[in-house]
Amino acid sequence: MKTWAASSGEARAMKAGFIGLGVMGRAMAANLLRAGHDVTVWARRPEAMQPLLALGASPSDSPADCAHGREAVITIVTTGEDVRQVVLGPGGVIEGAQPGCVLIDHSTIPPSLARDVATALRARGVAMLDAPVSGGERGAIEATLAIMAGGDEAVFERMKPLLSAVGRTLVHVGPNGAGQVTKACNQLILCAFIEAVAEAARLASASGVDFAKVREAMMHGSASSRALDLFGGKMAEGDFSAGVQSRLHHKDMGIVLREAAELGLALPLSAAVWQQLNALSAQGGGLLDTSALLAVLERQGRPPAKIRHRLPESRTDVQ
Repeated sequence: MKTWAASSGEARAMKAGFIGLGVMGRAMAANLLRAGHDVTVWARRPEAMQPLLALGASPSDSPADCAHGREAVITIVTTGEDVRQVVLGPGGVIEGAQPGCVLIDHSTIPPSLARDVATALRARGVAMLDAPVSGGERGAIEATLAIMAGGDEAVFERMKPLLSAVGRTLVHVGPNGAGQVTKACNQLILCAFIEAVAEAARLASASGVDFAKVREAMMHGSASSRALDLFGGKMAEGDFSAGVQSRLHHKDMGIVLREAAELGLALPLSAAVWQQLNALSAQGGGLLDTSALLAVLERQGRPPAKIRHRLPESRTDVQ
């Protein structure tokens, strides 16, 4: 494992393609442009490219076109199937990338899929880093993401100019797939923390104590954490508007449990947290912030008339 803290003055301008212009990807691509890199972008919706074109990016017609003539192609899309499609599908990155190019995938996908994609690319002379990120929208905007990378260490070193433009701490974990294993471990702990904060909020409220004050006290004690700060803050305010859509954490915990099943592991805490996320999704909260796990607990423990935080009646957001 090799850890590298990004610093200014070590980067050189590179030619990169960027695919996936959602909340995270848009901010990351913008930071690459600000760092002086030559960036070509592609998105399924042409209008999603417009903010980046205004910053100096070049448009492309397909993932293959986005990869043509690039030193690296960066992807950050929602699911493993999305990665498979934009990289290996018709008109995918694999059709446009030339030998020596590197795919840097910042998506969160199953480790086994990351290994499969790396193998397919390697046969074409294209290397891959599975390099999922942690830090959320704020980290993407501020270029302070933590990046956990799997792949060849020499490739990791070569891609530092791009990685350092979007992240603050870069860790080479091991071979292909290791980055996704690390992200699975990260999400396991984060989601367990969020559920723990929700249960603490539920206990405080049921005991007649203001959770906002409980949280303030705990932030100065051994329970202090990012989950208590960010997600606990939203619970204290009863604000479940999406910072991180719970459907994404639901997907991530599914990856954790599938990986555990393949390895023959028992992860009882992960299974319990996934069930709570599953309940939140089934109750129409897939597009809400994961702090809405508090509302699931309230539904499980009170008559409907006494529920404090209500979830949407519609289930159209379940994905």
